[in-house]
Amino acid sequence: MTLTGQPAPDFTLPASTGQDITLSSYRGHKNVVLVFYPLDFSPVCSMQLPEYSGRQDDFTDADTVVLGINRDSAYTHKAWAAEYGIELPLLADLNLDVARRYGVALDERGISGRAVFLIDREGKVRYQHVETTPGEYTVRPDDVLEKVKAL
Repeated sequence: MTLTGQPAPDFTLPASTGQDITLSSYRGHKNVVLVFYPLDFSPVCSMQLPEYSGRQDDFTDADTVVLGINRDSAYTHKAWAAEYGIELPLLADLNLDVARRYGVALDERGISGRAVFLIDREGKVRYQHVETTPGEYTVRPDDVLEKVKAL
């Protein structure tokens, strides 16, 4: 399923920051990077999300917000973010509804796959990468920043 060139499916989800976040609220003024990942506290995810968080200033300089999404609760996200120093909003897609709309739900395993979507200021998907298996992590923050700067 490719969403590149299509309007990004909108959603509102609870976040680790304590409020709900609506994707369309960024339309018109920010690019958005959605980072779908399988589980908080898992080995690869505990490397991936801190790497994105560590580059947050670079994404901010490029007028881009990074949002992590998986099926864990906002409470689990908050505990994981505190333990690993993750400063990005982590969104709770408890029923995998958003993951399904982006084509990355692994329903048989009850998780989302690992994927990155770049959404431009107009709300269109400009780049997507879905890993072949949830254990892979081949698209790094630097790769995504290059895509953002090319918009």
